[in-house]
Amino acid sequence: MADDGPMASSGDREPDRAPAPGDRNRKPEHATAPEHADRTTGTAGTRDTTSTTGTSDDGEPAGNGSSRFGTPGRPLKRSSFLVGFTGAAGVLLAYALYLGLRNAAGILVLVVIALFLAVGLHPAVVRLRSWGLPHGLAVAVVALTVVLLLCGGLFALVPPIVTQTGQFIEQLPSYLESLRRNETVNDLVERYDLMERVQSAANADTVGQALGGVLGGAQLIFGTVFRGLTVLVLTIYFLAYFDRLRDLGYSLVPRSRRERVRLIGDEILTKVGAYMVGALSIAVLAGVSTFVFALIVGLPYPFALAVVVAVTDLIPQIGATLGAVIVSLVGFATDLPVGIACAVFFLIYQQVENYLIYPKIMRRSVSVNEVAALVAALLGVSLLGVVGALIAIPAVAALQLILREVVLPRQESR
Repeated sequence: MADDGPMASSGDREPDRAPAPGDRNRKPEHATAPEHADRTTGTAGTRDTTSTTGTSDDGEPAGNGSSRFGTPGRPLKRSSFLVGFTGAAGVLLAYALYLGLRNAAGILVLVVIALFLAVGLHPAVVRLRSWGLPHGLAVAVVALTVVLLLCGGLFALVPPIVTQTGQFIEQLPSYLESLRRNETVNDLVERYDLMERVQSAANADTVGQALGGVLGGAQLIFGTVFRGLTVLVLTIYFLAYFDRLRDLGYSLVPRSRRERVRLIGDEILTKVGAYMVGALSIAVLAGVSTFVFALIVGLPYPFALAVVVAVTDLIPQIGATLGAVIVSLVGFATDLPVGIACAVFFLIYQQVENYLIYPKIMRRSVSVNEVAALVAALLGVSLLGVVGALIAIPAVAALQLILREVVLPRQESR
């Protein structure tokens, strides 16, 4: 027993022990490295990278710093040159956008008018669809009705203008002859040498300016017709794709606020449509009243005058006065008592419309404060002319709704 202890603790006998059964296939580390490199796709460094990043199910790297397009580089340094170049590029882009908007201002105004008309006519499309008509047929019926109304207005206005112009041209020689026989006129012609001034003015430059004025008038007429057709076509397109455009606008809002924005937006569209219906109702009532009055007093072309009053009455604040002035001038040209009767009629009718009809209809449709409506109409006229006056009151109604539902509750919660 004394001899077994030193033999078991001796370090010289350790390499000579018999190998274990599991150690027979063990190889040195320098022998296993090449075999492992053959089984993998790359070297040991590649093996370490793939083990760190990992791979997805389809074989692409799933790490944060690499993809099948390579590893992203380091961020660019924020040098003063890069900051200045970025700022200059932003300024140039903003200026180019401003130039584009300024050059396309005319087209943008037409788009706004068409969109406003589409919003106002959309309730009619919805009503026709509730009666069972398909969407396309409902849009076609509304568009055809608008076209017929426009054609009816032109049919009422164009013949009187052409007839009166032809009569004036036919009677122009008699007017000139009566002026020549007038002693007062002859005295004025001799005193101020009007004939010599007329002859000196009738030169090539004057004729060129006159032709330019004629060409300018023709260009104005054709431009007005083109703009009218453009607005009509755009309105039909907006009516046809109204639901898609509205859904597209709502989809640009974050999902967390989309439902509330949808409710507020639908309410604004409803108010705009109600304003259009109310304004058309007031205009039709004014036109019918004018037509009946013109028949009673014997004004020429009563239907044409009724159309003029109805169209001008669509313009807030000044439209009714403009139509009254036109009809009163026709009445004075017909007969003095008829002109006085026209002035009295429109004076009374405008008071009834301003204080009874208009507030009652508009209070039901848009609920706009009178002071806010007046200020908005003045600002709209100064900014966009007649178009601004038309969209001023719906814009105020939309702003009032946003203030009441969004801004004021947020201020109260702070």
